[in-house]
Amino acid sequence: MSFNEKYNKIRQIVQNELNIIEEKMVSTIQVREPLNSHLVSFLTYPSKRIRPLLALLYLKANNEQISDKQLEVLTVVELVHNASLIHDDIIDESDLRRGHKTLSSEFDNKLAVISGDYILARAMDKLTQIGSFEIIEQFSKTIRQMCLGEINQNFDRYKIGTIENYIEKTKNKTGYLFETALVTPFMTDVDGDYELEEIKNLGLNIGIAFQIRDDLLNILKEDVSKPVNSDITEGIYNAPVIYSGSVEESLSGIEKTKDLLNNYIKNAENIVKKLPDNEYKIAIEEFLELLSNV
Repeated sequence: MSFNEKYNKIRQIVQNELNIIEEKMVSTIQVREPLNSHLVSFLTYPSKRIRPLLALLYLKANNEQISDKQLEVLTVVELVHNASLIHDDIIDESDLRRGHKTLSSEFDNKLAVISGDYILARAMDKLTQIGSFEIIEQFSKTIRQMCLGEINQNFDRYKIGTIENYIEKTKNKTGYLFETALVTPFMTDVDGDYELEEIKNLGLNIGIAFQIRDDLLNILKEDVSKPVNSDITEGIYNAPVIYSGSVEESLSGIEKTKDLLNNYIKNAENIVKKLPDNEYKIAIEEFLELLSNV
């Protein structure tokens, strides 16, 4: 089976909850047409919903009953993620997202920026209704770090940095939102006592691994989101380039990058091993195995 086929099999385990999250996402959108229809379509385009999926699996693996408040928190995660995609498309001057015209190409950059900001504002509305200062603080830190990741990446374009700087950028741009997705549901109504730092570490390790895999795919083969070597063309020098020390010889850094990927997957696996044995634990393990297949 392909990655998507295996992933969709995992996804079916929590599909009902993911459907509820998607309904909650689009119910927040209330702007003038034709923008309203475009935003609703954008939020409901076929998407993997990886962050809420992992959070739901981890909750269920811990024998937690999913509450409406937890679904609200995961809706905020997806709204923040999708707002960042709108802004990314503007920065990258992208015409397509998930096979459809981006908001910036359908309208213009000004309206796209405002649309991304609007979705973020709706996410903040939901956070205030949840009413947890701890959760608000976690999201505030995450959004701040996401912005810093983009700012630093822009200043570092066409520079071959260090692997430490690459990991820091990866944490900011991707890792912290995975961390937030996994830990914030455990800041709501849960039955057991949990070590939140361990849950944060799980999310952070999975998020870093996810981004490293994406960077590898950008060099090794074309995917639906962007062409081969588009990062290099845009002056974004990721792990393969850093390990090779050369833009022209980036393929020579592939094996070391795979070792780096597997290191973060192993870290995540060590945390997942502590879960009770059930179908949800198995699903998380299968997902981590998928990440390692590049």
